Amino acid sequence: MAPHGKFYWNELLTDDVEKAKAFYGRTLGWTFEQMPMEGGGTYFIAMLGGEAVAGMMDKADIVPPTVPPHWFCYINVDDLPERLKLLEQEGGRILRSPFEVPGVGAFAIVMDATGAPLGWMSAVEE
Repeated sequence: MAPHGKFYWNELLTDDVEKAKAFYGRTLGWTFEQMPMEGGGTYFIAMLGGEAVAGMMDKADIVPPTVPPHWFCYINVDDLPERLKLLEQEGGRILRSPFEVPGVGAFAIVMDATGAPLGWMSAVEE
């Protein structure tokens, strides 16, 4: 089972996926596997030594064009619906309602009580 309360996944949202892939490939030795996204587009899984280490996608249609390229992180939680209730009780906000990624888990985009956005997820047990 994926550990509760730990950072679990990081992904890069960028305007230039090919440039980012080339950069991280040359600087970190990452290779990339493609995964089609629901609604179109492609998600790229960064691999290192056969292990998935990060994700990457074009940020168009995900965030406003004024938002610069950035890394976005996800924390794994044991029970996403219950943790989202606690999040709201403690002054956080749900920015994107929970959604499923088949074979990966359930996700929600949230904002903590200080205004910092991040993702919470319940990963599918491996």
